[in-house]
Amino acid sequence: MLRILFLALCSLLTCTQTDPGALLRLGMDIMNREVQSAMDESHILEKMAAEAGKKQPGMKPIKGITNLKVKDVQLPIITLNFVPGVGIFQCVSTGMTITGKSFMGGNMEITVALNITATNQLLRDEETGLPVFKSEGCEVILVNVKTNLPSNMLPKVVNKFLDSTLHKVLPGLMCPAIDAVLVYVNKKWTNLSDPMPVGQMGTIKYVLTSTPATTASYIQLDFSPVVQQQKGKTIKLADAGEALVFPKGHAEGSSQLLLPDALLSAELALLQKSFHVNVQDTMIGELPPQTTETLAVFIPEVSVAYPKSKPLTTQIKIKKPPKVTMKTGKSLLHFHGTLEMSAAWQRGKAPMSLFLLEVHFNLKVQYSVRENRLQMATSLDRLLSLSRESSSIGNFSEKELTGFITDYLEEAYIPVVNDVLQVGLPLPDFLAMNYNLAELDVVENALMLDLKLG
Repeated sequence: MLRILFLALCSLLTCTQTDPGALLRLGMDIMNREVQSAMDESHILEKMAAEAGKKQPGMKPIKGITNLKVKDVQLPIITLNFVPGVGIFQCVSTGMTITGKSFMGGNMEITVALNITATNQLLRDEETGLPVFKSEGCEVILVNVKTNLPSNMLPKVVNKFLDSTLHKVLPGLMCPAIDAVLVYVNKKWTNLSDPMPVGQMGTIKYVLTSTPATTASYIQLDFSPVVQQQKGKTIKLADAGEALVFPKGHAEGSSQLLLPDALLSAELALLQKSFHVNVQDTMIGELPPQTTETLAVFIPEVSVAYPKSKPLTTQIKIKKPPKVTMKTGKSLLHFHGTLEMSAAWQRGKAPMSLFLLEVHFNLKVQYSVRENRLQMATSLDRLLSLSRESSSIGNFSEKELTGFITDYLEEAYIPVVNDVLQVGLPLPDFLAMNYNLAELDVVENALMLDLKLG
């Protein structure tokens, strides 16, 4: 009974496995860009101002002022501040000129400077699972009012105008601008959790695990990526062992994406079969001819079995899912598999296996971004182990083949790996982010993309 209780508590508390996930931190740099871009794209203030000159239900005409119009809406100045645990406080400072005819028959102009303020709460939509901003507490604050009316008219006419029109009408006209801008911003989250292809072998989608967390410096989104094979089987991410955290030292207000090595490993597992090769070329790069005569230099027994030189064929199969590891400044890709060399006894006959070796080797990985996909370019780090599984040419020391196999991997196999990796690994699609400008850094157990705006 105590054991059952213990297991139950473990499942709820500390014994649960750490989800390696992926982390996205949005600083004020990106949020400023997105809100400003949405304001520019929507032209919403101009639209709201156009409504101001129209007769509104329940609004009494202002005595002494006719042909009321709004023009010359100033470009808004947008100020954002993070509100911990809530979202973003937004202030839009703008101005406009209100024109009309005074009772004296002259043209009237009143220039108004105002601030529109609201708190944009960041939520997680329960239906779509996507982040969504929602405004609340909108206010319109009149900062300054200037008019060309004679000074003896100011107290009566202007105060009447402010009381009956600006104070009552502008909030209803201007506050919808905040909501309209957020519609534009929210649309740029739409594709975030869509499945994205990894070559022809499967997909990855970035699923938001909870409501985004807002601090005084940034918004953080935690993802639980789903890596799925083409036939629908989900590849489980390995346990990271430690919680994923952003390293210190990034610029204040900047934005970063953190991808754990466990996630990259799961994505490369989709490509495992693509790393199988069957090479029949006799001439490969700078290698000597791939024949039994060349192989006999390392294994004399080959010359006994094949007195006349025969071309070799080599088959490499990756038996375990590839694994990515990362230490600060260095990333390795681990391959475990088999290497089988064969030669034909007679022309037209199927090649006969000479030997089958178990191989384990590491590749050094360099990361870049192209067309918003993570690219990996590899080079051989070292051949870690060779062990003979079978041989048709008798016993031999596989250690004698270390140099031969190392050269073969470098010249014949690594180019195949790099060709497969050109498919690229999809990055989270959010806020029309351009990852091509990102600075990449290998940190402990993860790859960090420092997101730049150009």
